[in-house]
Amino acid sequence: MMDRRKASDFPQELLDIFDLYVHGEIDRRTFLDRAQKFATGGVTAVALWEMLRPNYAWAEQVPKDDKRIKTETVTVASPKGNGSIKGYLARPANASGKIPGVLVIHENRGMNPYTQDVVRRLAVAGYMAFSPDGLTSVGGYPGDEEKAAMLFGTVDRAKMGEDFLASALALKGRADCSGKIGAVGFCFGGGVVNNLAVRLGADLAAGSPFYGAQPSAADSAKIRTPLSLQYGGLDKRINDGWPAFEEVLKANKVNYDVHIYEGANHGFHNDTTPRYDEKAAKEAWQHTTDLFGKYLKA
Repeated sequence: MMDRRKASDFPQELLDIFDLYVHGEIDRRTFLDRAQKFATGGVTAVALWEMLRPNYAWAEQVPKDDKRIKTETVTVASPKGNGSIKGYLARPANASGKIPGVLVIHENRGMNPYTQDVVRRLAVAGYMAFSPDGLTSVGGYPGDEEKAAMLFGTVDRAKMGEDFLASALALKGRADCSGKIGAVGFCFGGGVVNNLAVRLGADLAAGSPFYGAQPSAADSAKIRTPLSLQYGGLDKRINDGWPAFEEVLKANKVNYDVHIYEGANHGFHNDTTPRYDEKAAKEAWQHTTDLFGKYLKA
């Protein structure tokens, strides 16, 4: 297996260019053109691109066949969205009675192996965790990040939002769910968690958005959900929206805590890429599970 690389192995400017590429602001060709100046010592721009891409062999903290959990594929009706959405559900194997649920919202690539592993981590922690795949209407996550990014851009964003809302309500309404649900999301999914807090009101008991885009001031004013917000200190693109968001949360006396991890990049929780920051990721995950323990299990 290839040695795990760290963000510190790359110039920050190159990581920032890669961030633009990941979020569709530049295409692969433009990334390679801009990365050319960092291609030294026999390392090509294409090699740099390969090094920065996800390696899913790194992601598995909880194996798919872990005996502590049960997993299945679930389809949820979404009449206001794309008709239906499929997702990955995991829960403790020995669960008896009703347990709280957590919705896991993926990055802008669909429900990839990293997202599925996060679902399993939550199941080990005692939750019924469900990750809906926003790419369901275009065939689901295709197993290839390039293709996934391309497909993601073709799905109607408003309908995808309805799919996630339907998924949250379906999870909450399951006979084996306690009726208390939380949501955690990453990158695009962090923004979705913020929007679910806007739309679900008291139906969302807790939310932990990781480096998620903030809602408008008018929407933010509707939030009552307790939040634990996680941001990478180097993630200027997302962090610029935080002060205005915080102002609204404070004005409306929302119960929130915010954590900005110094030296961490956007995507620092995703342990399949060099942007992963182990210290920040572990601390952020602790804040997330503390939040869920307080508001979902109590």
